[in-house]
Amino acid sequence: MENPMLLHPYFGVFILLIFTFLAFNTTLRIQRFISRKLADKKNEKLKLAPYECGPLPLKQQNKISHQFYIMAMLFILFDVEVIFMFPWAVDFKALGMFGFIEMLSFIIFLSIGFIYAWKRGALSWHDMK
Repeated sequence: MENPMLLHPYFGVFILLIFTFLAFNTTLRIQRFISRKLADKKNEKLKLAPYECGPLPLKQQNKISHQFYIMAMLFILFDVEVIFMFPWAVDFKALGMFGFIEMLSFIIFLSIGFIYAWKRGALSWHDMK
């Protein structure tokens, strides 16, 4: 009598999932081991040299401003939302009045979100001192 697990239609997919997980973890561990062995651990003058005409690096900052994160998230959000407008623009006539009303409401909601972010000061860059 055969095992019912072997007869399941997704058994092969499960085996591939396990194999992929093990291969990824093995590759990751090998890569970390090799990179730690080959890494140059001493400080070089070139690493501390200013890039082109920038200021002399005194100490590497360990904190990143939250404004970078907010600006990146807003960029991705509005960028992806604008990408949703392209299929509508390509097939504008086929969607008819329903498609026009849907896109008009989408643009209104997009504008409300943009105005909200603007009023909250998320799009302005404050001096960090």
